[in-house]
Amino acid sequence: MAASIAGAKAPRLDHAVACALDVRATLGESPVWSARENALYFADILEAKVHRWAPERGTHESWGLPAAVASLGLRERGGLVLALGNGFHLFDPDRGELAFVHHPEPQIPTNRLNDGKVSPEGRFFAGSMDDRPDKEPTGSLYRLDPDGGCERVASGLIVSNGLAWSPDGGILYHSDSRAAAIWRYPYDAQTGAVGERRPFVAMRPEWGRPDGAAMDEEGCYWSCGVSAGRLNRFSPAGELVGYVEMPVTHPTMPCFGGPGLRTLYVTSLRDGVPDEILARTPQAGGIFSLEPGVAGAPVGLYRG
Repeated sequence: MAASIAGAKAPRLDHAVACALDVRATLGESPVWSARENALYFADILEAKVHRWAPERGTHESWGLPAAVASLGLRERGGLVLALGNGFHLFDPDRGELAFVHHPEPQIPTNRLNDGKVSPEGRFFAGSMDDRPDKEPTGSLYRLDPDGGCERVASGLIVSNGLAWSPDGGILYHSDSRAAAIWRYPYDAQTGAVGERRPFVAMRPEWGRPDGAAMDEEGCYWSCGVSAGRLNRFSPAGELVGYVEMPVTHPTMPCFGGPGLRTLYVTSLRDGVPDEILARTPQAGGIFSLEPGVAGAPVGLYRG
């Protein structure tokens, strides 16, 4: 499927956006809804913290980790799988126990892991990125299997991002924030094999660089335009069908949560935002919420 260039005049979606948690994260990322706990987990990458927020109970906890927390996923057995700056780990928040699993790139000290997500059938995927200011295409995308085995499935990336799966699990979506591109791959849930990459969306500057993403039950891909202060919704054909203007300049990643997965939660950042903009958007780094009128596709639980 060719990348779509349609949708330049897609409508602004008039969904009310509220700051649900004024946490002011330095670099908020990787929100994941735990239906089992009725709670939202998310990371602050630069502060090396995992957060758990339960809206109905009104509780908010956080845990400091020994390295940058790039992304996280829920485990079938409880607890989390983490992509830290120094590799994949398992983490039990209630016990405070961290267990190392695998480091896919010990030979590239200038890289760190980045966006990650659990596939519908229970594998954890996470990509890497060049962590230097002048970035080069040294990143890759990795699959962490339930037995702890790890395989590289894509390479030549600058900032790996935007992981999501189609509702039927047969298509993997993936982006490179610095290449301003979103791709789709055939995905085999039986084996975890990733097929040939094909263009999905060629981003326009006004849409923003593609950051984190989430999939809804209609097969539409919601992507944070981190450099444009907006949340874009792309159809399964790759057409921009609408966007939400966010109240902060740098939204980072959406996820569906709440009852029936009908609320969109969106993380954001403060890092690198000029003081004059922070003065106008003091809740930057917060968790924002909206009701998009569609439910999300369920995210898997890591079976390791």
